[in-house]
Amino acid sequence: MGVVGVVVLLVAGILAYRHWRSVELMSSREEMLALLPSEPTAVAFVDLGQFRSSAFLPQLLAWAPSFVVEEEYVKFVQATGFNYERDLDRVAIAFTRREANSTVFAVADGRFDRKKIEAYVGRAGQRLGEKNKAVFALDLKNSGRKTFLTFLRDDRMAWTNDLGYAVLFKQAASFEGQREWQEHYARLAGSALFVVTRQDAGTTGILARQAPGGFRSPQLATLLSQLEWITIGGKPEGNDLRVVMEGECSTETTIRQLKEFLGGILLLAQAGLNGPQNRKQMDPQLREAYLGLLKTTEVETVDRGAEKSVRVVMAVTPGFLEAVKKAGAGQ
Repeated sequence: MGVVGVVVLLVAGILAYRHWRSVELMSSREEMLALLPSEPTAVAFVDLGQFRSSAFLPQLLAWAPSFVVEEEYVKFVQATGFNYERDLDRVAIAFTRREANSTVFAVADGRFDRKKIEAYVGRAGQRLGEKNKAVFALDLKNSGRKTFLTFLRDDRMAWTNDLGYAVLFKQAASFEGQREWQEHYARLAGSALFVVTRQDAGTTGILARQAPGGFRSPQLATLLSQLEWITIGGKPEGNDLRVVMEGECSTETTIRQLKEFLGGILLLAQAGLNGPQNRKQMDPQLREAYLGLLKTTEVETVDRGAEKSVRVVMAVTPGFLEAVKKAGAGQ
């Protein structure tokens, strides 16, 4: 075999590795999401590994406020060797609201020392007599409720505050029950983080009281309450974070009105920021940061047949994060 043949084989091998590596990562994500309950109210997913390899993470860490590490967490790190900043790879969380009761079920992938962690939680809580699986019950601080924790395999943990933990830990949810959720997960396959919410009376009530960002608008709240699904996805792109938000419903009129309303808000916001009063009174860096964000924001519609969506796309830049942090520190 000549030199050219060797080079071709090496390139083919690298491409094959990248392909199968990508498939492996996606299958891990899909496995985690398939373990979540079939009818949650909302699902959140974060791929910390994807963030760690991005240029956006240092910008985010520089912007994020510092916090005091609790003594209990310090003891946990010392006893188990696990540090979430370094060892946690992916987390999927399902929030389920049943009348006045809310439950959380989470699955996490990472590098765990299983023996050390089981020993630690065994001392801190109670080991339950579940067949073929060690389940630990821990008291939630200042809540009067318990959380239940187990290893699904050496690199995957699960925990919940649902008293039906045994069913959640032993079997994956029905794919049929999750079909609509799986369709939304698939649309967000490239996102390093996402949130998917299926609207119900509780979420529409929150939207009716106050729209995001403290902006109150009965018209906007009414339009948002008619949406059947809301998704938010984020993906690092260079130093920026590309954010995509979608509101979905089957009524074309609602989607058209929402697109027009959001487009009008963008125009009014830009006009306000360029107005003489804001030019005088606003911090120039903050004003330019807001204008920069508005300029990158696009509002469009998506037609998937029976379902229509309004999509808002924007780029969160390091300059925007820095300006917002500076403004917050000056208050």
